[in-house]
Amino acid sequence: MTRIDKIVTFLIFSTLFFSSYVLFKTPFEFYLSNVIVVLLLPLWLLKYKVPSIVVIIFPVLIITGIINVFAGNNESGLLLKITVNLLVFTLFYYYVFVKYEINIKKIFSFYCKGAYWVSIVGIVQVISYRVDFSFGYDYTFLFNKWALVFGGTGIRLNSIFSEPSYFGASIAPAFFVSVYSLIFKSESFYNKNKAIIIVIAYFLTFSTVAYLGVFVTIILFSLNFGLVRYFLIFFIVAFLGYTYLYNNVTEFKQRIDGVTELYTGQATTITDVHGSSFVLYNNAHVAIENLKRNPVFGTGLGSHAIAYKKYSLASLFNDRDNFNNLDGNSMLVRLGSETGLFGVILIFIFLIKFFVKRDSSQKEIYWIISNATLVMIILQLMRQGNYTYNGFIFYMWLYYFVHKKYVEEKTIN
Repeated sequence: MTRIDKIVTFLIFSTLFFSSYVLFKTPFEFYLSNVIVVLLLPLWLLKYKVPSIVVIIFPVLIITGIINVFAGNNESGLLLKITVNLLVFTLFYYYVFVKYEINIKKIFSFYCKGAYWVSIVGIVQVISYRVDFSFGYDYTFLFNKWALVFGGTGIRLNSIFSEPSYFGASIAPAFFVSVYSLIFKSESFYNKNKAIIIVIAYFLTFSTVAYLGVFVTIILFSLNFGLVRYFLIFFIVAFLGYTYLYNNVTEFKQRIDGVTELYTGQATTITDVHGSSFVLYNNAHVAIENLKRNPVFGTGLGSHAIAYKKYSLASLFNDRDNFNNLDGNSMLVRLGSETGLFGVILIFIFLIKFFVKRDSSQKEIYWIISNATLVMIILQLMRQGNYTYNGFIFYMWLYYFVHKKYVEEKTIN
């Protein structure tokens, strides 16, 4: 690689991690890392062909969106903003794979390097807090969309991400391969020291999203090495892990209690439960009500905010804030609301069809990268509602291309 190639590669993969600096917020949020997208996408559009998914899926989303605008279920501005945003990143990350000749191991190695270095920054952040070195742990002087989050044993690690949950979702694939590296003493992705750093950083987030990533990781290892054989081990580890977190991590306990109280009717005001528990519960309610009335195609991209105005329970809980009214706080919730059963069924078909299970006759990189990526996608579906934030579309393409390469090699063999 030439120096220019290295700089371009760095900038491309920085879009997966660097979303804590916003250049402007209206008419949409434009992140500093998106500059490389604006520079490269026009060139790639001239050089490479448009993927078939754009020709097949986007017309359906656009047509149903326009119909809902005329029906009063959506607004043209919201539809245009989300459609263009989704289209831009779908094309951009597709062309990233084309640029690197769909070399899965090479592309994933770029991600792994980035994940390691942001984990290092996170460790430095926690240590700096312990020694009271403010410039080492408080990065508000560098980033305008970043916050210092207190909790855990002092602060919750979020590195260069705006909050710990984003670290938990984005570093989930790296956590998965780190666990693999430590258990099987493999250096295919990380050596022992790097794997330990990533695992430690992951737990220091004290994030429910990160801990969900741990449980999903355990489940996927069980599936790949024999569900029946490892079920008891998984059950014991999961139970002990849950018990420890519930009794020792305040943030985790508050979220679990909040969800329980909301669904059992014990909570009557927003102050009764943890804020994030209510946000997810409320947005799920909005999506269900919207889905009941528009079951097949939903109300169109960007329309969850409109549905929120109609069905939100916030006023019943004396809450006047519109938390996550745009993204639903969960991609599955948002998909149900905006794309109906069409979008929800499509995403599950995608995950099942392109899943690569461990096969001893093939290279280990395929099932490992596939499963590692799946952890991130599951977390995004559960707790992150933005379709493109922190490069989510990259992981969708990665999941697809890993399966494609796996099938190609299996056919050849």
